[in-house]
Amino acid sequence: MNEHTVTDVTNLFLAGDSTVASCPKYEAPMAGWGQLFQSFFTEKVKVHNFAKGGASTNTFMEQGYLDTILHFIKPNDYLFIQFGHNDQKSFGTEPFTTYQSNLAQYVEGAREKGAIPVLVTSVHRRTFDEQGKIVNSLGDFPEAMIGLAEKLDVQLINLWEKTKTLYEELGPEGSKQLFTMFEPNQNPNYPDGIQDNTHFCEHGAKAVGSLVIEGIKELKLPIRSFIKE
Repeated sequence: MNEHTVTDVTNLFLAGDSTVASCPKYEAPMAGWGQLFQSFFTEKVKVHNFAKGGASTNTFMEQGYLDTILHFIKPNDYLFIQFGHNDQKSFGTEPFTTYQSNLAQYVEGAREKGAIPVLVTSVHRRTFDEQGKIVNSLGDFPEAMIGLAEKLDVQLINLWEKTKTLYEELGPEGSKQLFTMFEPNQNPNYPDGIQDNTHFCEHGAKAVGSLVIEGIKELKLPIRSFIKE
């Protein structure tokens, strides 16, 4: 039986990197998908975005963010986990060893608290080939997460696949609207201009957030009843 009464709020915690994180005002309109994620839900769901720019599975734990989440998380709350971009870096992890064992700690930590972990594969970077197809720039990390989800029987939202489809549908030119791209003097926060193929603008963050919502519906997670239609 669900112990939550009708007045209770379900908490949705996000653990991840800059592609999920809420960006500071001076970086606007740059935004991770978690920044605007609350807007998809009624007041019955409270989104707590703990994602941090530059975070890998290991640094997020080392800096105490996972401990903080696990301190507050309650039965029937959710923990969405999306890492990979920075796990590729020198301070990060290896896909089929340390990355998987770290992710397992997030999953087990949530389960010990009676919460529901959901693994979310990394978003693609905007890396097109000459044929207008997305080239994987994330190495084996997405496959490693997919494999771990099967092994631990964890729900998975394949944002890696979903963003590939989205970017390719929009094409090399159209997909630029999802990212933080400005010519010099076009935006006061980016006087020298910016061509960022990793970080979303608010429009892109909303579009990618809607893919996560699509994943929630596909998994038939109980939280879907609080999605605004």
